[in-house]
Amino acid sequence: MAATTDREIVITRVISAPPALVFEAFTDVRHLSRWWGPKGFSTTTRAFEFRVGGEWEFVMHGPDGTDYQEWISWTEIVTSERIALVHGESRDDPHAFESIVSFAADDITPGATRVEMRTTFPTKELRDEAVEKYHAIEGGQQTLGNLAAYVTDPATSEEEER
Repeated sequence: MAATTDREIVITRVISAPPALVFEAFTDVRHLSRWWGPKGFSTTTRAFEFRVGGEWEFVMHGPDGTDYQEWISWTEIVTSERIALVHGESRDDPHAFESIVSFAADDITPGATRVEMRTTFPTKELRDEAVEKYHAIEGGQQTLGNLAAYVTDPATSEEEER
């Protein structure tokens, strides 16, 4: 791990919902488009296939009107436990980064999930650019905050029951 520390961003959050529910919200397109991204962003999905080797092509719409082309391909899926992925602007993005998102029952809060997003960039410079130019740490924290709000919103639960 020490060899990649200067290329990593690690963000964690405890969410007051069980791992299976949090995992579903992270892996089902009908949920993802409702919470994905930092505050003020919205997401339009162009293609989505959640499986190892599958891809999610989408556009993130910034609050200032800027559109960001995005692409994710899943490299590992362990249901309700872990997702590994490659994320870039497109399939051939030389600056694409790798992320592992883990979901575990929280040891302190019964019924809660500890989510950890561990992102590793190809270089320290790309990591620093993501932090400084794109505010990746704050954006990641806000994204997990949106996820937490989404899975703990009673209206979301009622919708699922219909």
